[in-house]
Amino acid sequence: MSPSLLSSSANRLLASLSPGDAETLAPHLKPIEFKVRHVFFKPRERIEVVVFPESGFASVVAITDKGHSLEVGIIGREGVVGVPVIFGQTLTPYDSYAQAAGAGFEIKADILWAAMQQSWPIADVLLKFAYTFLIQVTHSALAISRFTTEQRLARWLLMAQDRVEADEVPLTHEFLSMMLGTRRASVTDALHLLEGDRTISTKRGRILICDRPRLEQVAGDSYGLAESEFARIGLEGSL
Repeated sequence: MSPSLLSSSANRLLASLSPGDAETLAPHLKPIEFKVRHVFFKPRERIEVVVFPESGFASVVAITDKGHSLEVGIIGREGVVGVPVIFGQTLTPYDSYAQAAGAGFEIKADILWAAMQQSWPIADVLLKFAYTFLIQVTHSALAISRFTTEQRLARWLLMAQDRVEADEVPLTHEFLSMMLGTRRASVTDALHLLEGDRTISTKRGRILICDRPRLEQVAGDSYGLAESEFARIGLEGSL
C-alpha cells in the first residue's frame, strides 16, 4: 500500500493519518475483501489481524457460554474491526463477523500495537475511535431498555445506511432478530409498520430506505449520539 494513497482512503481513520504515520503503517496494510458472515474474530480466540474497512461493515456480538447473543455495535469505514487490540488485548469474549460484504485493509495486531507505542498520533486517532465505539455500545444498551422495537429498527437501519452509503441495506430477519434482541415476529411487525407508511420497502434479504428523514423521526434520540461524538472529537470526515 502506498503511503500517499492513504489520505484518499475511504476509511476515516487511515485518511486522517499524517504522511509520516501513513509511512509507518502503509507497508503492513494488506488489501482484503470479505463476504457476508466473514469472521473477523471469535470469542476467546487470539485476534491475529485487525481490519480497516473501506466498504461493508461488521457486527460486534456479545455472546454467552450458553449461546445467547446480541449485537452491541457495528463498525464500517469510520473505524477498525478489532477494538480490543487498541487497548493491548488480543482476547475478547465477543464475536465479530461481516454483516455486509465489503473490502478494506488488514494489518497484523502486534504490528498495529507496536505502531501505537511508537507514535502517539496513531494511538490518539485509534483511541478516539474506540471512545466513539464505546458510546455506540452503551447507547445500544439504552435503546434496548428504553425504546420500542420499531424505534430500534429505525436506529439500526440508519446506522447501516451511514456505512453502506446506499439506500438499499442487505438484511435478513435472522440478523435483525439478533441485532434487536427480539423475536422474529416482533421484527416482522416493526418492518410492516415502517413499510406501511412508505418509510421503507422490503425485498427478500434487503431493505430499501425510501424516506430517511421519516426514519430519523421514528428513531428519535435513540440515534445520533455516537455519530455526533464522532464529529465532535475531530475524526476526519463523518459517518
